[in-house]
Amino acid sequence: MTKQPPAPVLGTRALNRATLDRQLLLRRSSRSAKEAVAHLVGLQAQNVKPPYYALAARLDGFAPEQLSGLMADRDVVRIVTLRSTIHTHTAADALTLRPLVQPARTRELTAFRKGLAGVDLDRLAALARDLVEAEPRTMAGLREALRAEWPDADPQSLAVAARCTLPLVQVTPRGLWGQSGQVALTTAEHWLGRPVESASAADATDAVDATDATVLRYLAAFGPASVKDMQTWAGLTRLRDAFERLRPRLLTFRDEGGVELFDLPDAPRPDPATPAPPRFLPEFDNLLLSHADRTRVVPPELRGRAWQGNQAYRTLLVDGFLAGVWKLTEDALVIETFGQREGEGERSLAAERDAILAEGERMLATLYPGASYDIRFGAVLPRIGR
Repeated sequence: MTKQPPAPVLGTRALNRATLDRQLLLRRSSRSAKEAVAHLVGLQAQNVKPPYYALAARLDGFAPEQLSGLMADRDVVRIVTLRSTIHTHTAADALTLRPLVQPARTRELTAFRKGLAGVDLDRLAALARDLVEAEPRTMAGLREALRAEWPDADPQSLAVAARCTLPLVQVTPRGLWGQSGQVALTTAEHWLGRPVESASAADATDAVDATDATVLRYLAAFGPASVKDMQTWAGLTRLRDAFERLRPRLLTFRDEGGVELFDLPDAPRPDPATPAPPRFLPEFDNLLLSHADRTRVVPPELRGRAWQGNQAYRTLLVDGFLAGVWKLTEDALVIETFGQREGEGERSLAAERDAILAEGERMLATLYPGASYDIRFGAVLPRIGR
């Protein structure tokens, strides 16, 4: 038996540049907003504005009306999927990814089992479906309607059970740029006029195909990556089998710690010295959340610096790595950096100041055309733990 040569090692900067390229952050892409949302397999959307900031950092010629228009036309939707968090997905992905992550939604219910004692979950799902398809309901409205059926159950647990058992989307105007609206929910099938694709045990072959296809899409947007990386991104476990099925179609590498990484043969892996311009990213951007090992973007010495408790700051990338945070006040874009980074070939923040300012001006002009904002550099943030 011929001994296989050791897998090539990809250093941190090589992983950084490969991931930035696939995340459309090395250079702005000419893709449409819908194409970008599909390529990125969704955008984190716990708040309304992050998907717009995410696309402004990635697309050439982006305007917020483009994403708002897709939402209004029901081409993209806001739905709980990956990691039990709200994402903006294309309609097609909402209908296929939600079944894929359903096991995680089902496990989520175990934390609410005491509040659901005596509740038939199948009956609850059927009743909740009837309620939200008759008219979109807020979580409070859904909670009260279900409480009438199960007065002894915990009201919040009833609403959570509906969210976990049904693919509920947030209807517009929620999520539209420059408009306000409380969260109101209906089913993805009702909103989109198409059924959610099944991933049940009865459709095992289809479920395997859907999982394998998602692995390939994850690598296209976030690779090279390990099995644990994808499990972190999806909020799922037991994905090793999918990678093993796909192994003949993939390349393998190792990171500097010896962890096996998988990748698509034709995916871009730029030279580690490729320039990476500054980028302003929203809070909870998937670039920073989609790997078990985040050092390809977050230097070890800055771990936890982009968080305060459970809340994330909006982040600034310089030379491809986390370098600071930012906020928008009524009259200014305030940039708070973490000071000069160290390391061979890495440029100081001072040397990047003009490029940071130019990128900030571009971001403001894209999302707030005609508005007047100052751009200020604030004090270096103190260390915060997470």
